Formats: sequence, structure tokens, C-alpha cells
Amino acid sequence: MKVKIATAQYDISFLENWQQYQNKIERWVEEATQQDAKILLFPEYASMELASLFGKDVYSCLSKQLAEMQSLLEAYLALFQRLAKTHQCLIQAGTFPFKIASGAYRNRAFLFMPDGQYDYQDKLMMTRFENEQWLIEKGEVLRCFDTDYGKIAINICYDSEFPMLARKQVEAGANLILVPSCTDAMAGYHRVKIGCQARALENQCYVVQATLVGEAPWSEAVDVNIGAAGVYTPVDRGFPDNGILVEGFINAVQWVFAEVSLDACETVREQGQVFNYRDWPLQKEFVE
Repeated sequence: MKVKIATAQYDISFLENWQQYQNKIERWVEEATQQDAKILLFPEYASMELASLFGKDVYSCLSKQLAEMQSLLEAYLALFQRLAKTHQCLIQAGTFPFKIASGAYRNRAFLFMPDGQYDYQDKLMMTRFENEQWLIEKGEVLRCFDTDYGKIAINICYDSEFPMLARKQVEAGANLILVPSCTDAMAGYHRVKIGCQARALENQCYVVQATLVGEAPWSEAVDVNIGAAGVYTPVDRGFPDNGILVEGFINAVQWVFAEVSLDACETVREQGQVFNYRDWPLQKEFVE
């Protein structure tokens, strides 16, 4: 089955009101779906531009941002639900700092379905900034989502750098892993990119990265953002020799498009020059 994916190099705006945000998201989604994209991926913490709606005392304070943004959650969910249903597409909306019952916050990636339903994956591996300064708590469950295009998984940024997470997801049937990311230096961008490529190679699957780009000097959370979106593949017959299907231009504001054939993952696992996916268990002979 072939499907067209749009992965975003999304810029943070300083917003005057909710309508301005809604108009921006609608414009981005319409641009992608007009190009026949059926799976749309936004970057990690793309929602943090919403903090600008609350004034300087909020957007300049990490803890106040998290608290105030909860008042926009219902509208945020409704917006993406409507757009996924209207355009009959899957939208991974990046991430939103979500307050759980205990009062702690989690970095939550919502996946919106064409029928209006949605589910989510919480970030599991937290960066030093999230742990030590922002005090965002790690999630507890690794998920895999049933869609019209087969099973899809999400690794949120730093999660992509830990191979056992993706491995569990592909063993559950995922041939496509979405990686919303937010990095503030070229080294960070390349860490995530290298993680994405490694996961695609090991598991002989597709991995798609979205990035936050540009500067937002007003924001305490996402003031500097560097990266490029990309779609990464197995490195074998029928795929690019370097495992890169497509990449955007560093820090450009744009959608990056690619058509993928998820069935090709099963083919390469059975007929490839190497059997990375199948041979994974053989490692245990040497490390246990």
C-alpha cells in the first residue's frame, strides 16, 4: 500500500489570539492535503507557540506556561479532530504538555484519525532540560496504533535514540515510525536524525522526522530551533543507497513530502541483501 506523507519544518509564531493560531494550522493542513498527503507530521513542542497568548509573565516562565496552556487543550484537540475528519487524513500534531491527574506534566503526542477519534503516545525518555528545568515527567506506556495504512508508532525526539523502544513497536507490527522532534543545536538535530536512520536500518522500516525551526526569542521553552525534516528507509534493494528518501533544507519553513510503500518493508525483510529485522535475536548469543 502506498501513501503520501507530509512532514513539517514548522516555525514558532508569536500569536495575537486563538483565531490566528487556528488560521495557521488550517493553512498548513490544507497545503499538505492539497498535495494529496494522507499522513501529516508536526514537530515536538509545536504547540508551545500558544504560550504567547498569555502575556510576558506567562511565556517567560516555564512553569506558568504549562499551567496556562491547559485552558487551550479542549480547543486544540477539537481543531485537529475537525481537520483530520474534514480532510480525511491522519495528523500527528506534534506534542502538547499535558497535565495528568497527579498534577505532573507529560510531553504528549496526539494522533488524530480520519473518523474523528484520537489516541496518544507520551514521551518516555526525557532530556536533561525536561528533567532538570522544565520538570516534565516521563510516560509509562509504549504504544502502537492501528490505522487504515497499517500499524504506526511514535518515538518522540529523544526516544528515537533508544533502539529497544522502536524494536518493540515494529515487533508489534509497525512499519512506520513518526518522530516529532525539537532540537536547539545542529548536534541535537543530528543525534535525532542518526537515531531515525539507525532505527530504519535495524528494523527495515520507514522512520519520519519532523522538526521545529527558527527562533522565538520571546519563548523560554523553544527560543532556538534547528533542523530539517526527513523520511528515512531501509538501506537495501528497492530503497535509496543512503537510506534517505527525502530531506528538507535546514531551517526552511516548509512541508517535506514523500510517497512510501509500507508493503515494501515486508518484502525487504524477506528478500533483502541482509536481514537486519530477522537477525535481531541473534545478538542475544553474544550479549547474554
